[in-house]
Amino acid sequence: MESLFDRLKSTCHDDWRAYVTHPFVEKLGDGSLPLDCFKHYLGQDYIFLVHFARAYALAVYKSEHLDDMRQAAGTLDALLNQEMSLHLRYCARWGLDEDALMALPEAEANMAYTRQVLERGLAGDLLDLLVALAPCVVGYGEIGARLMAEHGEGLSNKPYREWVETYAGDEYQAVVHSAIEQLDRVAQRRVGAVTPESPRWQSLATTFRAATRLESGFWEMGLNP
Repeated sequence: MESLFDRLKSTCHDDWRAYVTHPFVEKLGDGSLPLDCFKHYLGQDYIFLVHFARAYALAVYKSEHLDDMRQAAGTLDALLNQEMSLHLRYCARWGLDEDALMALPEAEANMAYTRQVLERGLAGDLLDLLVALAPCVVGYGEIGARLMAEHGEGLSNKPYREWVETYAGDEYQAVVHSAIEQLDRVAQRRVGAVTPESPRWQSLATTFRAATRLESGFWEMGLNP
């Protein structure tokens, strides 16, 4: 059976493709992305992850079932203690520590995206929040897997190998799979099967499309340090 994530993605195919094949992504995969662009992206992404950690803390609060609370808490732990550590390892090479990263001015594209996600979580329920989070969580896994398939053999000579390997790796792919399953589970519990005929469909599709476009805006910000 098709997942809710796949149904939502099919409503904005062009926006999704623009996100996962953005020039920033392609340059990152083939190693041609200027270092200044990558450093700018990493700094902003660190701030982004701080806000996403807050979003998953909100997901714990919004959850009505213990399994959803545990999953959101696990993702929160992974963000704070694993993914953000990757950024710190990268940035340490250029003399940027956590204090320096947290002192960076927040880019407008960063503010727009993270506040949109938090607003959907605050104004809506857990399902609204998870849909707003899904393009980031699942999209990065899709990007990582594709870049690994296309550039895997030559990655050892590429400057952004570790980034690609992180999101293509089994650990992150398991996070993606779990997020897709949780989205289906929460939707079923709250509203049953979510289809284009469902009362919630239009709102959820709008949230998903907005988050996908904001992801593209984040990549665009990375190209303009």
